[in-house]
Formats: sequence, C-alpha cells, structure tokens
Amino acid sequence: MKLYNSLTRRKEEFVPVVEGQVSMYNCGPTVYNFIHVGNARPLVVFDTLRRFFIYRGYDVKFVVNFTDIDDKLINKANEENITVKEVADRYIAAFKEDAQGLNIYDYNTVHPKATDYISQMVQFIAELEKKGAAYAVDGNVYFSIESAKDYGKLSKKNIDELQSGARIEVNEDKRNPLDFVLWKKEKPGEPSWDSPWGKGRPGWHIECSVMAKALLGETIDIHSGGEDLQFPHHENEIAQSETLSGKPFANYWLHNGMLFVDNQKMSKSLGNFFTIKEIHQEYDLEVLRFFLLSAHYRSPINFSREVMDQNKNGLERLYNAKKHLEYCLERAGKEDSELDKEFALKVDSFRDSFIASMEDDLNTADAVASVFDLVKFTNSEVDETTGYKETEYALNTLMELAKVLGILSKQDELPDDEIIKLIEERTAARANKDFKKSDEIRDILKERGIILEDTKDGVKWKRA
Repeated sequence: MKLYNSLTRRKEEFVPVVEGQVSMYNCGPTVYNFIHVGNARPLVVFDTLRRFFIYRGYDVKFVVNFTDIDDKLINKANEENITVKEVADRYIAAFKEDAQGLNIYDYNTVHPKATDYISQMVQFIAELEKKGAAYAVDGNVYFSIESAKDYGKLSKKNIDELQSGARIEVNEDKRNPLDFVLWKKEKPGEPSWDSPWGKGRPGWHIECSVMAKALLGETIDIHSGGEDLQFPHHENEIAQSETLSGKPFANYWLHNGMLFVDNQKMSKSLGNFFTIKEIHQEYDLEVLRFFLLSAHYRSPINFSREVMDQNKNGLERLYNAKKHLEYCLERAGKEDSELDKEFALKVDSFRDSFIASMEDDLNTADAVASVFDLVKFTNSEVDETTGYKETEYALNTLMELAKVLGILSKQDELPDDEIIKLIEERTAARANKDFKKSDEIRDILKERGIILEDTKDGVKWKRA
C-alpha cells in the first residue's frame, strides 16, 4: 500500500513499525459545540483507512481524542454559567450520536479525553524542561523552538520567514516569538491542576503528543487530520515529541483537503455553516459518509444540496442492488453444484480493482466506482434463475467491499403495524404447534432488528 506522506510530499510504500500491526492517531474534536461537516471529513476518511487495514489483515489500534480542556470550552462554560466538564460531557454525548450515524463510532476506536492525561502531560513538560527545551516564566511554561531539530519540516515553513512575517501576539515572556505554550498559569474561575510551576492547565499542542505516546508509543505509524492542522498544531507536536524522545514521532503524516460549501469556504458569517445535526434533519448520515468518500481525500470537496442528492441516489442504487441479490438468493435452489469459475473471476476482478484503488493512497473515489461496476454486472447477470452459489458469491462480495467503506449496514426498518402482524402470525403458529413457522418468523424479525421476548404476559418486542 502506498500513502502520500505530507512530511516528504510524496507517495511512499507503507511499512509499519511492527509487522502486522498499525498504530493510528487522528486529531479529534474540541468538544465545545456540535461537530460540523468539515470536522466529519477526517473522521470518515481515516476511519475508512482503519477499516481497510483491518480488511487486509492488520491489527489496528486507532485513537481519536477529545480535547476537553481549552479556551473555547472555558468561554462556553462561562457563557452558560456551567462547568467545563458539563460542556465537555454534553458535546461528547452529541459527538457519539453523530458518530454512530456516520458509522465511525466503533468500539475498537480509542477516544481518550485530554483531562485524563494531565499527570502524564506534567511529566512530559518537566522532562522537556530538564533537557533545556522548555522554560518557565511566572507559572507559564514555553517550548523553545530553537531546541527542535528541523522545525518547520512538516509544513515546509522557514523559521526566519515565520519570525519576520507571522502575525504573532506580543509576549515579552517568550524568548522567541514562535515559542509556544506547554503549560498555562491558572486564571480565576478556570479549571486547574497542580504542577511544579504552580496550578494551571495544559496547552493545546501538548495534549495530542502525550495521548499518542501513552496509547501508541514514542513512534507511531500514522498521524492524521485536516490540512489546516499542519501548522502550527502538527508542527509543534513533532517539535516537542521528537525533542523529548530523539525518535520520529510518526512515520506517515496524512492530511485531508478542505471542504467547501456551495464553492465557498464554510463560515458562520456567510451563513453556510452546517453541523452534522442540521444535515441529519434532511439526510440520513450514511449519505453524508458516502459523499465524503466520493472524492480523493487530499482533494478539496464541495458540499451542496445538489451533490448530496446525487449521493443519496447513488447510495439507493447500491441498496437496491443489495435487495435484488437478497431476493434472488431467497429464490435460488441450494443445489450442490460448484461455483461457476468464470462468474467468480468476473466478480473477483471488481474486488481486485477496489483493492488496487484503496492501496493507491486511499483512492476511495475509484474504489466506489469499482463497487458500482460490480453492481452493474450483478444487475444484468443475476436473476431468479442464477445459481445459489453465484448469487451468494456476488452478494458476499458486495457486502465485503461495502463494509470497508462503512456503508450498506442499515436494515430496512419495519413499521410497528407490520411487526405486530408478524408477531400475531407467530403466536398463531405456536398455538397450532407449527414451531418451524414460528422460528422462521422470529428469525425474520431478528434480521430486521426486532428482538422478541416471550413472557407470561405475552410477547414483548423491542428494536435492537
């Protein structure tokens, strides 16, 4: 597999630190508000990369953090006269709802909170101070960029140019205007923790370095996020992490392109700022996931109602193909004939094309095109007369590729009256001792996400 490494500005063959294992860290949300469509792009894209690595047999550890202490959270808490923790808890819960709709909330993904790693952050900063790479001034601690090797190597920014051209807030405490804060002195009314420099809280950049080190090790395989994070956030992560360890922080840096709304940069002032919850009022979030995979992740992508409608129709085509294959499979005879080799080879060609696209720097646009090619073939070649093994092979392949993309996982939701009707049929079958039919109905309901419970008061049901 080849990935475009932002650090070297070229595609490179992916070689993991540990054979057969992949460690990935993706910068997650600052939980002071609902996530917006721009936030969703890296979450969906790099979740898909995680899925593909698993599909190819890797053991993947994927970390997406929550920044739950930050100026934005403090300001929000002060506005609403609540605690910072209450703000964080509210928007972490909201994130989980959105993430489930986008099919990115997986139990295998680790979601650390910055506030759970304060002691490790204090230790990390203290070790930098011992090495002379950090210095304290009146309760604040700063990282000295002059102690970092090749500062600017990720963003390709020159230090002299940054010093002369950057608009940096005047701070007489800093030895260099580009030095950045590691620890912030306590202010009245703000959350704070004990440290050798007095009570305070961590700076933003230190949080990800510490959580990545604690959960994945000193050198990780992949660090990812939006391209807007390259400087200063990711640049500063590299500086502090590599200065402390003397080792590469991440071997591959992946950054997704920006998202535009109706060909304009998304902003609240332009009135084109959309949260995931707002989009969900009009579209199933699976459509949004499908849209975010419709272009190569490094390219800019344009969000509009017209484009969303196109992706909604495209996703419906895939669901219809799935239903068509399921319908044909139900009616195919289960004879023991062998799978037709030519049919299998044709289906395999679509899988091979899909894999080749995904291995070429996660080209989900071409991978999706391969899925549509498979669907076009099955729609024309599979009907009720097609053999069971051929139909099953086609359906399994479609679902195999869809799982990598994180789509086609939703079941048709049965309306309540249809559920009740089926339960009544099952009850009648049980009364007639037709247990075969009773079990068949239970299985049908289970497949559609309906769980039955036989009680002394009759049958109770719930959605899974």
